[in-house]
This record gives sequence, C-alpha cells and structure tokens, in this order.
Amino acid sequence: MAELSRSSKYRATPDLPLPDGDRERLVERLNAAYASGDISEDAYPGLLDAVFSATTLGDVAPVVGALPGEVTYQVPAVIDTGNQRPGELAQARAASPMLGIAIAAGVVLAVIVLLTLVWFLF
Repeated sequence: MAELSRSSKYRATPDLPLPDGDRERLVERLNAAYASGDISEDAYPGLLDAVFSATTLGDVAPVVGALPGEVTYQVPAVIDTGNQRPGELAQARAASPMLGIAIAAGVVLAVIVLLTLVWFLF
C-alpha cells in the first residue's frame, strides 16, 4: 500500500536470506489482507507466488509494500494515570534536602580548587 521506509530490513538489507519465520509471517499477513479485502483476488496469487519463490529479503519487498501496515505495539509504553482532571498541572514536589547539600558541597569544592590554583600560580 505504502512504500517501505529506507530503514525497513527489506530495503536496508535486501541481499540477506529470507528466514523461514519471516516467510511464514508474510503468508499469514497476506492471507489476512486477502480475507479482509485489502488485497484483490487478481493480485493475491502473484503476491503469494512471490513470497514462496523469494530467497532474499529484497525479493519480498514488493509484497511487504503491497500489504497494509501492521500494528507493532499492543499498549503504549508509558501509561500514567494521575489523580487530577485532564489539563490540570500537578503539584510541584518539594526539593530533596540532599539537593541542597550537594550544591553546597559543589560550591565548597569549586572554591578549594580555585584557591589551590591561585596558590600554585602566584
């Protein structure tokens, strides 16, 4: 249906051998697309022949391009349900006391380094 992206393994590595698992998955997708009417009755046998006669990933690129897109995820990776209404901002969290200590230690260390440099340079 749509042209394959350059990052697709079928275009990026067209000379690699076609694994049997990929061939089986393409046949399943092709059968499903035919059953749902996304692939015409005239195109189906040719696409099926192309899958079975293919030896490399590049050989099946036209078949993959003819298939409808495939959902590659089940659920979004991050689901965070807050307790506020949509559009409301959450309350800011209080700063950690360790943050203040870390900043103070950094300032003290910077002063010591500067004083040491001044001492040795002059």
